[in-house]
Amino acid sequence: MSLLQVEDLEAGYGLLKAVRGISFSVEEGERIALVGANGAGKTTLLRCLAGAHQPSAGRVSFDGADVTSAPAYKRVASGVAMVPEGRRLFQALTVRENLQVAAENGRPGPWDVARVTEAFPMLEPLLDRRASTLSGGQQQAAAIARSLMTNPRLLLLDEVSLGLSPVAVQSVYDSLEGLDRSRATLILVEQDLTRALAFADRVLCMLEGRVVLEGAANSLTREQVTQAYFGLRQAAGGS
Repeated sequence: MSLLQVEDLEAGYGLLKAVRGISFSVEEGERIALVGANGAGKTTLLRCLAGAHQPSAGRVSFDGADVTSAPAYKRVASGVAMVPEGRRLFQALTVRENLQVAAENGRPGPWDVARVTEAFPMLEPLLDRRASTLSGGQQQAAAIARSLMTNPRLLLLDEVSLGLSPVAVQSVYDSLEGLDRSRATLILVEQDLTRALAFADRVLCMLEGRVVLEGAANSLTREQVTQAYFGLRQAAGGS
């Protein structure tokens, strides 16, 4: 049984349809890169999976349970966590306090302050600094660490590298690579196609609210993904 199952999902904002009949599944331990141009519907899809946006049709199942109507806090308790675009840390709190708030609202599990600072060593000397004083890369690392403190089985990451320097992006991805030993299941939105193809097991490319290309990352070429990304050809799958 798949950890996550999405069936015929539709969602939008008023008359604007942002997600149109999307279906896919995710296996435990899989890493999925969700790519597409701005406005393709990627963030809306993640928000539907996290319980932050209610779909207008379709079904979301997590670990065999229908969570389509479950609010975000119940999904966190069941093992779904999201790192939103822009990090959205509690700026007046220290890094340690941000982590503790997440732990208090999560579920039991192995992730604690010691373990997340092992995964993100850059955070250890910053634990008692306010989030507002951190660089962009440090804030991204803290935001991911905060989500891990809820002990998720599925981690959703929106725009991992947006606005970060190349050095900061590499540092964050190095830490994400280290999560493999925990069998973390990841869905990440990434604009850098080269990095997405290198990091992910599977790629989903969205265009105008639909998945127009899906396939194993090692079986897709950059040209195939780029064509689907810009709508130069419609493709239901890749091989």
